[in-house]
Amino acid sequence: MTIDSPVRPNLARDSWNVLTREMKPVLRDPFSLIFSLLQPLVFLGLFAPLLIGGSGEPAGETLRWFVPGILVMLVLFGTGATGSNLQYEMSTGSHERTLVAPLARSSLLIGRALKEVAPIVIQALLIVIIALPFGFAIDPAGLLIGLVLLAVFGVGLGSLSYTLALAAKDREWLFWGVQQTLIFPLMILSGMLLPLDQGPEWMRVVASVNPVNWIVQAERALLSGDLANMTVVWGWLSGLAVAVVGLTVGMRAMRRSN
Repeated sequence: MTIDSPVRPNLARDSWNVLTREMKPVLRDPFSLIFSLLQPLVFLGLFAPLLIGGSGEPAGETLRWFVPGILVMLVLFGTGATGSNLQYEMSTGSHERTLVAPLARSSLLIGRALKEVAPIVIQALLIVIIALPFGFAIDPAGLLIGLVLLAVFGVGLGSLSYTLALAAKDREWLFWGVQQTLIFPLMILSGMLLPLDQGPEWMRVVASVNPVNWIVQAERALLSGDLANMTVVWGWLSGLAVAVVGLTVGMRAMRRSN
């Protein structure tokens, strides 16, 4: 009689298994994916006409400046709140059951973070398609590179959100309090909704060290076809920095979770 050897954790395989597990609820309930588009569409529908009317420029030019910021907003509000899903799993005991499974602890974070990539890409493409009839023009190569940058940034931000959820544990109020306190200043000080050129000097100084600001500027350059713009380099450095920090801190927190 032979005894089967236990399955050894494998980071790549386990991350894929967690990814496919996390994607199943999204595929079964695509309405949640569509509903998460509501807030960016509201900003697109309300802010864009004001900017177009105030700028005096053609609608296409204003949208070329505004739409990239909306795409980054998708990542901020989408992946920044994903930790709430982990809190729900912890409250129901589902997370504890996955911890005793023969999986690499890090895969629980990596697989969940990668799950955010597909919704980001789909939602970003929908926003672009909606804006096209109103004069918005894009560079196809720049759009592709921009989507990859958004995915990298989303993985990092999602990992930080999961880290916050692990730290807050069952204190949901703490998670949302910290999340909201950070998200809105990052959004406003990125210039995604309103230009900061005429703002006070302290806002421009803070924006210069805000990674979201550089990602917004990089997306504007990429979607307009200015691939060699230096802001693209700074955007990628910012996105990669957020991804590295998020995954490093998140994997450490996941290994220590109990």
